[in-house]
Amino acid sequence: MSITVSREETWNVAPALVNSTEATALLRDYYTEVSHRYHQLHLGRPSTPLEIEEGLAATPSGDLAPPTGLFLLARYGDDPAGCIGLRIRNPHTVELTRVFVRPTLRGMGGGAQLLVSAERTARYLGAERIVLDTRLDLVEARALYVRHGYVEIPAYNDGMYAEVWYGKRLTSSLK
Repeated sequence: MSITVSREETWNVAPALVNSTEATALLRDYYTEVSHRYHQLHLGRPSTPLEIEEGLAATPSGDLAPPTGLFLLARYGDDPAGCIGLRIRNPHTVELTRVFVRPTLRGMGGGAQLLVSAERTARYLGAERIVLDTRLDLVEARALYVRHGYVEIPAYNDGMYAEVWYGKRLTSSLK
């Protein structure tokens, strides 16, 4: 599936191996950004390279592959530009994670396309509901979720960085 955002470039989202070179680079960029933001907010400084490496090791993404999940990679034109992970929590619920669009491409429809693709994929997997957790300081992500029909729900996990939880009921349409 794709969405045209300009005459020259198009967003395309497709399943990818979570351990591919492109996926690994996007996940590193994702983690680096959220880690820097957290450290800046709470410690007044960006993360150190060691903290990034330790964080990546402590939060593996291997479960974003069948049978426990799926990883979607977004391209803007030919370039890897974003990602989103789907983790199967139970036969009816999928959890979104690792939602990321490269900063230079934000505001160009990539986040919306990732959510639409993830929701279609979740329906295909048989899910009736999507949940996610995030931090309060990730205001751009929170606004994106709300714009796309996600509502705050009670906590469903006790993740170390989880401060707010969202959910969305999926329609049965596979359009």
